[in-house]
Amino acid sequence: MHTDAQGHALPNATAEASRLFVAAIDEFNRYAGDPIARIEAAIADAPDFAMAHLFKAHMFATATEPAATAAAKHILATARHLKLNDREASHANAIAHVLDGNWTRAAVALDHHSMRWPHDIVALQSGHLIDFFRANARDLRDRPARALPHWPDDMPGRSFVMGMHAFGLEESGDYTRAEDAGRTAIHLDAADCWAHHAVAHVMEMQGRAEDGIGWMIAREPHWAADGNFFQTHNWWHRALFHLDLEQHHQALALYDDKVRGEPSHVAVDLVDASALLWRLELLGVDTGNRWAEIADGWQAHADSQLYAFNDLHAAMAYLGAGRITDVDALLVTYRANSTEATEAGQWWLTHGAPLIEGFRAFWTGDYDTAVANLHSSRFIANGFGGSHAQRDVIDWTLMHAALRGNMRSVAEALANERLAQKPRSPVNTAWLRAARSLAR
Repeated sequence: MHTDAQGHALPNATAEASRLFVAAIDEFNRYAGDPIARIEAAIADAPDFAMAHLFKAHMFATATEPAATAAAKHILATARHLKLNDREASHANAIAHVLDGNWTRAAVALDHHSMRWPHDIVALQSGHLIDFFRANARDLRDRPARALPHWPDDMPGRSFVMGMHAFGLEESGDYTRAEDAGRTAIHLDAADCWAHHAVAHVMEMQGRAEDGIGWMIAREPHWAADGNFFQTHNWWHRALFHLDLEQHHQALALYDDKVRGEPSHVAVDLVDASALLWRLELLGVDTGNRWAEIADGWQAHADSQLYAFNDLHAAMAYLGAGRITDVDALLVTYRANSTEATEAGQWWLTHGAPLIEGFRAFWTGDYDTAVANLHSSRFIANGFGGSHAQRDVIDWTLMHAALRGNMRSVAEALANERLAQKPRSPVNTAWLRAARSLAR
């Protein structure tokens, strides 16, 4: 029987299908190439190859896009009509939880899956993405930590598991170990763009903007190569370093040339676009008519049903484009359809609606409401998606609401809070100066 690169049996796979399957997983690990095309070729060669169907379902289920979610349901249904062994049935169970909107149930199912099959890199990476989308720092750290002792140094994919661990360590605030793990992973495989991005996160959280720019430039041939579908996010990270140094024009140039140089309608790329342009808008940069293009892109994804973190970023684009009715439509749908029946439904009620209402209030000049909503929401916002760096847009907006609302004590307190974490940050220092210039 054919096996994958880590030695798992692949029932019903032909030699060609197993080769394509292994290649697709490697591309998925690298966030490069076209793993979807490869896995579809594998399925065409071996239609009863259950693990190929399940891997494809994982990729579509974790895309956080309505069309992809609908496709994943059909793919999973096809897989479940095949004869599944225990490992395959375990995958199917976890995918079903994601598609039902119960992300933590899926994560826990994959926790137990990886305890039994620690070399199953599809389960590890899909679980890691699920941990990211539900913003669970502990499992981002501990899922790969539980598996790594089982991975020999020469087992294919070990560097990718180390890169996942690096990111989990960073999100857990263990910055020294995170950077060490990320650099070690990159030493094993220079093209590991996830490990590269974990180190970039460390530098962002520590306020090492100059180091961050140097890190991105020195390694650009590896993470920005043609066919790397994670490069937009890494360009976004470089732009954040420029913003922290108050280099607004450089950040805007990166937006135009790299983040939206070839406009993507993929949800994760639209998140980066909205988040970067919103920060530039807060800093007083003339964004021209750039919002309209992003807002149009969000129309296919912002449905108030699938993933609240995406809808928040859609709301930013709608506000920037002057489409406040679209923001209100999101909120109406939230209130009409959101229930506590699923975890995703709970996210709408507890996180999505208050945050979108806060951003809307900020944009319309109701700074009292914006400060009230955003100050309270930021303490629980790490319960529904994204990284610390991504969720920082909430604090940026809160800071500007306090400044524009002439709330000196609030703005000064917020600036002091940020400077305690990044004492050498020029943008944080500028906010403290702006706060102290407000009338008492």
